[in-house]
Amino acid sequence: MWFFDALASGFQYPTDPARLHWFRIVFATVLAARFALSFGQGGWDRLTPDSLSTRLVEQRLGPARARLLVRAYRPALVIRTCAALALALGLAPHLMLLLVLAGAAMELLYLKSPNAVRFTLLSGTCLLLAPDLGHGPAVEHGSSTANTWSQCLLVLVTTDIYWNSAWQKIRSPQFRSGLYLAQWTHTYHQVKDQLPYPRQHVVPRFVRRYAGNLTTRDIRLWRAIAAITITAELALPPALLMEQTRLYAIIAGIAMHAAFTCLKPRQLITFTGLTLGTYTAFAT
Repeated sequence: MWFFDALASGFQYPTDPARLHWFRIVFATVLAARFALSFGQGGWDRLTPDSLSTRLVEQRLGPARARLLVRAYRPALVIRTCAALALALGLAPHLMLLLVLAGAAMELLYLKSPNAVRFTLLSGTCLLLAPDLGHGPAVEHGSSTANTWSQCLLVLVTTDIYWNSAWQKIRSPQFRSGLYLAQWTHTYHQVKDQLPYPRQHVVPRFVRRYAGNLTTRDIRLWRAIAAITITAELALPPALLMEQTRLYAIIAGIAMHAAFTCLKPRQLITFTGLTLGTYTAFAT
């Protein structure tokens, strides 16, 4: 496989720079969508004076630093969104990428569970280390060692994300038993009409109808789905690297992430989009 050849050659193995050009476009598009969504559902007014979010930030950072964040918050929302759009178009890509990463890192200061931000920063740093990010909206194919190191690093980050996720699921008896997924689906079926915002979850009706209870049959079905999910997360990275299995792995990955996104579409837009985007780095 090219990945091990690249490691053995000290990252002097030639790859197609277009692989990271495509990821740059996907990365920027996903972040532009995430940033645009942050304007809605109270995001624009998140750090207004006397709001709960502002008080929590003051407790975490102190009054002086909190005031700086409050003043910079709205301009940063606008700047990072414009930077993401410019990055997708390939305009001054390294500078725009720095602005995008800084705008994403700002969320670490006020989000309770910023896992998506951490993944954004990791994958964005891999992209930042690539000397050739392309120029303009066109994708240029060729053969070069310029992006080999960054491409290998992106593969390692994605592999770690998948394998760490699988390990956490293996360690969870509730997930392995299928009880977690059964309880989640059942609870959603009961409270979906009382959620504060629409489309927070989009579990299909046939799933709620045929697997939305807590019967023994339902739990047994979810146990099988849990086992399939763990197996897929373990198998996807090596399958994506091998040319013979890459197409099947891509199809399986898209299907798995589509199912994940049904559970939490708004919260998982970044994880789903960026992870699927890294698939471009698994081929040369």
